[in-house]
Amino acid sequence: MDRRESMEFQISEGRVYSLNERQEVMAEATYAFVRDGIVDINHTYVSPALRGHGVAGALMEALADELRRQGLKATASCSYADVWLERHRAAYADIIA
Repeated sequence: MDRRESMEFQISEGRVYSLNERQEVMAEATYAFVRDGIVDINHTYVSPALRGHGVAGALMEALADELRRQGLKATASCSYADVWLERHRAAYADIIA
């Protein structure tokens, strides 16, 4: 089974994340409001045990979908998030500031 399929992401203000059964953070993306309706994605993390399995991409997709749901736009000071947004510009043009 692909590890992405078993990831359950939780959403709280400024954060999308996944915890393991011991409540340890396994994946996380954080963002901060920079001005009205625009956030900066400033951090992504995936546990070393999960790297290389598409988890970071699934995390960013969950975050992008949540930003879209909230009607927000994003910039990214996190290098991974910046590259991800550029690679997925066609699908997420409406959320890219």
